[in-house]
Formats: sequence, structure tokens, C-alpha cells
Amino acid sequence: MGINFTNFLSSKSKSKRLNEFQDLDHIDGVAISTISADLYNSSRDDLVMFYFRDGVNYASVYTQSKIISENIKWNLNQKAKKIFSLIVNTRNANCFTGKQGYKSLEKIAEIISLKLTQKQKEDEDQPKKINSKEIIFGCTGTIGEIFPEEKIINKIPELIEKIKYTQNKYIWMKSALGIMTTDTQPKMAMEECSIGGSDIKIFGVAKGSGMIQPDMATTLAYIFTDADLPNDVLKKLLKKNISNTFNAVTCDSDTSTNDMVSIFSTGKSKHPKIKNANDEKIKNFDFALNKVLLNLAKRVVADGEGASKFITVNIQGCKNEDDAKKIAFSIANSPLVKTAISGEDANWGRVVMAIGKAGVQIKHEKLSIKFGEISVVSNGKLNSNYKEDEVSEYMKSDSIDINVDISCGSKSFKAYTMDLTKKYIEINGDYRS
Repeated sequence: MGINFTNFLSSKSKSKRLNEFQDLDHIDGVAISTISADLYNSSRDDLVMFYFRDGVNYASVYTQSKIISENIKWNLNQKAKKIFSLIVNTRNANCFTGKQGYKSLEKIAEIISLKLTQKQKEDEDQPKKINSKEIIFGCTGTIGEIFPEEKIINKIPELIEKIKYTQNKYIWMKSALGIMTTDTQPKMAMEECSIGGSDIKIFGVAKGSGMIQPDMATTLAYIFTDADLPNDVLKKLLKKNISNTFNAVTCDSDTSTNDMVSIFSTGKSKHPKIKNANDEKIKNFDFALNKVLLNLAKRVVADGEGASKFITVNIQGCKNEDDAKKIAFSIANSPLVKTAISGEDANWGRVVMAIGKAGVQIKHEKLSIKFGEISVVSNGKLNSNYKEDEVSEYMKSDSIDINVDISCGSKSFKAYTMDLTKKYIEINGDYRS
């Protein structure tokens, strides 16, 4: 399960070549450190620090699971307007760890705040005192195991010593690798846009492979921008853009206790002041943010545990978006649909089944279904030109599009998922081995 940078670079898999990833470079106001805290009893990176030497505005959305990890409890309890660091550990979810898990975060935050305050004195002309409440956490891994407080604390000096103020593709790749669990590939994305004529960067890293049907209101995604946007604007933009990105993907219908998507704004790009999320000047930023989030979300699905095919479920012609979303996820989460696609079986009847069980009122005689551009069902019955061999050939593709038209309205929703393979069972059967 452990993957380190050396193993990744030496991989012969075509899908893992470095040149398939965007060229994330430097973004002002962000510093990064990645190390091994031996959480996997190996040398792979498993502890990552994002350090914001001048503080950043930020916003987060979290899992809607009724059981949440201790780090999410910690983050929700912090009310600082700016934060100075995000610490992400892998291998341990810090969930169902009770008081021990929370107190460990308190202790770690206190030590890091003292060390970063000392670093401020060493590096800054006008050093700031960093408070433990200006640090937040991301945790991912196994639920219910004792949080490895001592291992992490012992590595804090090295973590801070290795902070890199200037980034490049290698460093961003290291950070993306450092937060992985069962992922086979790091996930990175970037876009550039403008606000009021000023150039803006938006970078993002994410992890996620299994236990994936985020309900944001084990996926982690972190977005960094040099734009200067207030917390309330960041919150509104993030919540708005989550709905058709991270809340439009599913690998296995399971929602993690640790799901977390955050955005951090360093304010280093000088542009006209933005006071609200409806300001015309941030339309380009809004669009670019959505592209970064969707790029990362699709990478999570494409790297789903055991996945061999990327599936897009496009639902059109519904009375409202909620109906379209119900049908989309009914198809995307159906084990029968997903296994048929894995087996390259043109079993369109399973799609019909999934539509029917979604609980949405439809007019049978108006229903149309396409696999890619191939019409399978038209006006509620099998298309007269349907050829099983043609669809069977299409099912051999790496990417499968299921297009459904309900023909009862104008609303639509697009969901993204993966097939269900024997490998998924192997990975999750051996997860803690």
C-alpha cells in the first residue's frame, strides 16, 4: 500500500508518467514540507506541512457523515480569521480515537505553533507570533487505531527544517504523494485566470481512491490561490463549486468520516478589492476554480480502487436538478451496472433497472438511453436499429458514457464513477494487512 516518490518515478505504467501532470510551479505565500514519520513503518512520505508565513484567508467544507474524525472536530472549533499551517498525515484517520485523538492534535498544534513562531523570528523582518488555534489538520487512513502522536511529534523539528519557500513541480508532486493512502497516483491540477486585470494562480492537490462518495457539504483536496479574497467569499465559492465536482463523483457510494476540501488565499496578487461572491470581477476566478475542482475530482474517480474504466453518467430532461442527481447516482452506484461495465457486458437492462429504483417519477414512453453516441433505448423501447455487437465493442473503451434523457423537463446532472472489479475486493479485503 505504501508508495514513495522513487517507486512512482520508476513505474513503467504509462498512466503514471510525470508529463501527464500539469506544471505546478511557485505560488507566492505557500511553503511546503514533506517527510516520513514512519507511519507506514517505511521510508515513504506520510506527513505533509503547508506553511503560510504571512497567514492566509481560508474556507473548508467537510463530510456530512454523522461520525466525524477528531481533526475535523478540531478544525470546526478553530475560529481564527487566518491560519498559518495545514498539517496532513496519512495512515491514520484519527477517527474513533476519542479524547486521545483530540488531545494529540492539541499537543501537536502547540508544538508546531512554538516552532513556527521561532522560524518567524529567524526568517522574517517583522516576525509574527503563531497561535495553536491558527493551525488546522487533515487526517486520512484507518479508522479506530490509536493516533500516532509520538511519531509525529518526534518528526516536527525535521518537518519544519525542510520547509521549502519556493515550489516547483517536484515539490508539489511530493506533497500530493505524501497524502496518499490506497491511491496509485498523485492528484494535482492548476488553472490561471485574472481578477481585474491581475494574473491569478489556482493550484490544487487531492487524495482519494476508496470510500468515495463525498457528501461535503476518505477524500482530501486542498486548493491554493494567490488571489486576495475574504473568508466569506471563499466559503461561498467553494460550496457553490463543490456541488458539480466533488459532490458529483462516487467510487463505491461510501462517505468517509474525514472528507475535507479547503481553499487557501494568500493575497499576494494585487487586484481590485472583492467584497462579495457575486462580484463580476471574479467570474473568471469562479470558472477556473470549478475547473480545478472538477479536474481533481475526476482524477479521484479515475484512480478508484481497482478501477479499469472511467464512467460518466449524464442525465438530462428532468423536472429539477435533484431528480437528475438521484437518477445519476442510482446508476453510478449500482453494483450491477458497475460490474457489467467491468465485464464489458452491454447489459443495458441494468441501467433501466437503476433508473427505475431511483424513486423519480418518469414517463416510460419518453425515456431514451445512449451508450456513448449509440442509441439503445428510444421513446421508451429498444431502438429498432440496436446492434448488440456495436455496443459490446464500445464497452471495451477505457471511458464509458451513459446518456439518459428523461424528456420531462430541462434540468440535468452529470455524475462520474468507475467500474467495480475483483481488484476492488482484493484491495479492501487486505486494506489493513
